[in-house]
This record gives sequence, structure tokens and C-alpha cells, in this order.
Amino acid sequence: MSGRNKQPLSVIQGKGRSNHLTKSEIKKRQQQEDAMRGFTDKIDPPTYLTKKQRDDFEKIAVELLRLNIFSNLDVDSLARYIDSKTQYLELIRHIKRIKPTDFIEENGKKKAYANEDYAKLMRVKNSLFNECRSAASDLGLTITSRLKLVIPDNGKKDENKSEFEKKFGDV
Repeated sequence: MSGRNKQPLSVIQGKGRSNHLTKSEIKKRQQQEDAMRGFTDKIDPPTYLTKKQRDDFEKIAVELLRLNIFSNLDVDSLARYIDSKTQYLELIRHIKRIKPTDFIEENGKKKAYANEDYAKLMRVKNSLFNECRSAASDLGLTITSRLKLVIPDNGKKDENKSEFEKKFGDV
């Protein structure tokens, strides 16, 4: 099915765009969202992660749990993100040691040419970066992915408005 991604009910209501939903639709949708949220009782780092990766896993998992956007079902996704990130950072360290160009001496003059290994490593770097960014976005680790879930704070402003302002806005 093409189109927009489905937004959580709280986001729709926070934006004030829930007028098209009936009370029964809202109740049904809320029940579905609660059922889909998933359990959080088995969030442990997978055994294939290194000690340092497990520490990173724990730190990020705690933050995602605080945001209520992480469950048992997301454990492997977070582990793959951390593994990709580790490989990316390791590759960056190696790339910094390699020069993008090499020199050959011909007839007493230096001639520059592209280092083929550097170009290959840069392609791998870009691939790992895209993999990392995609996983981070899926997990809500980027600001843009979290902003899609932000609930606008409209409730507090309505408390200070008169009945007229609530019905007709700021005219």
C-alpha cells in the first residue's frame, strides 16, 4: 500500500487533526497501538556483540526505553546498528592512515595518481554509513525520526483561553 506512513494516534490528536475519527475508531486504534507496542521484559544484548558493543547497546536501549519506543522485537535491530557503527568507526581509523593519492617518480619528476585502495575503502565507508543511518532512523536515533513522533503541546495553551477563543481561535 503506497502513501504516507501511519502516525500514532497521540501524534494525530496532538496536532488537532483527529476530527475525522469517531470515538469508537479512536478507542479501537488506541487498543491496536497498545497491543503493537510490544513487551520489554527480554531486552538483553545479543551474545555476538563484543563487551564494548554490549555496553553501547545497554546505553542506547535505556534511552529508547525512556522514550517508550523500544521493545523486545527491536533488540536485533539495535544490535545490527551497533555492529554497523563499530565497523564504520574501525574503517574510518584505517582510511585516515591511507593517502588518497600516491606518487611515482618518472624521469626525475613526481607524478600523482589515485590510490585504488583508498577509492575502494571509501565505497565501503559510504555503504556502512548508509546502513548505519538507515538503522538509526528506523530505531528513532535521529532527530528527524523522533520529530515524527513528537506530540505538540496544545493542551496547556487552551486552558488560558476564553470560551470564545477556544471556539473561534485568535481573531
